[in-house]
This record gives sequence, C-alpha cells and structure tokens, in this order.
Amino acid sequence: MTPLADAIHDGGFRSPVYDAQSVFRRIMDAFAQPGTGVCLDGMAYGPGLPPAMAALLATLCDHETPVFFHADIQADAAAWLAFHTGAPPASTAAMASFACFPCGATFSFGDFAIGTADYPDRSSTVLLAVEAFDEGATLDLAGPGIETSRRVRIAGLPPGFVAAMAANRSLFPLGFDLILVCGSQAMALPRTTRIRKVA
Repeated sequence: MTPLADAIHDGGFRSPVYDAQSVFRRIMDAFAQPGTGVCLDGMAYGPGLPPAMAALLATLCDHETPVFFHADIQADAAAWLAFHTGAPPASTAAMASFACFPCGATFSFGDFAIGTADYPDRSSTVLLAVEAFDEGATLDLAGPGIETSRRVRIAGLPPGFVAAMAANRSLFPLGFDLILVCGSQAMALPRTTRIRKVA
C-alpha cells in the first residue's frame, strides 16, 4: 500500500465498541459542562485531523451523517472517515451533520444548518480546531451546565467569534452546536451557552 492508503485504512479505533463508548461518555460530559476540556488522546488518528477531531468523528458518524470538511483537509480526511464509518461527504456546510475546520480556516458562521421549528435537532455540529486552550482570549461563559459563570482562555478563534455565537444563541431552540478541539483536547460550547469576551 502507499503511505496515503495506509493512513486511510489505519488510525481507526483499536477496540471499536469500547473506544467509541469512552469517547461518547467524555463528549457528553463536555456538553453537560460547557467550557470544560476533555482528553481524547490515543483513540483515533485521521490524516490531516487533530486526534480529538478524529476520535469525535469516528464515534459520532455513520452512513446517515454527511460530513463537510474544509478544503484544506477534505480529500484525505473524507476518505479516512468513509472507510471507518461509512459517513458520506457533504458538498456544503449547510448540508452537513458535522462540519470540520482546521485552525485558521476562513468560513462564515451563517453557513451551517440550524434545524427547523419542527426538527431543531437537524442542525450542524461544528468541529473547529484552535491553537491552544489556556492561552489567548479570555471568555466568560454562562448558561445551562454552568452554576454561575466559567472563564476559559482560547487562542486561535476566528474573527467575529463572540458576535457570531451570540447570534447563534438568539436562535434557540434552533442553532448549531460547537466543539473546539486542540490536539487531543476537546471543549463543547452548545448553542445555549452565553459567551462574553472579557476585556
């Protein structure tokens, strides 16, 4: 096999049932406590993907969950995910159950599916890579799963992030959910979370 073929066929879960259950529990904990990081190290490795993003996709995707990849990671990552989960590629972010972006990618937060009044769950979950946790902009979080407030620091967020997330929150129960990833770490910011930049 070529190195690329090896990368596509390798990198899946070593113990698919156990590993998927482990990742699923951790990301549910992350959604229950927005702004709290979880470690997904050593689970799955996809070409061009941070380990946490690969583990999340390997856990959450199947043949009924179209996935959009930013052009910088699209070809190899889509082939890897299709091989391991059967997930089909989505041609646009609006058609995707999951939309994946590397750090520094250019995109519009208005591109994602936000669900409908009858089916608010038919929305996108956005997986966005960032430069670092515990560095960069200081954000104050509030909302369900946060007793009073929680402060986090995140480096590498796209321009207009706080305003875009405020607009997304105003759509509730519609809107997209967000998972930030950095290396093997993941942090969930569901649509119900209020995000304010600390001066």
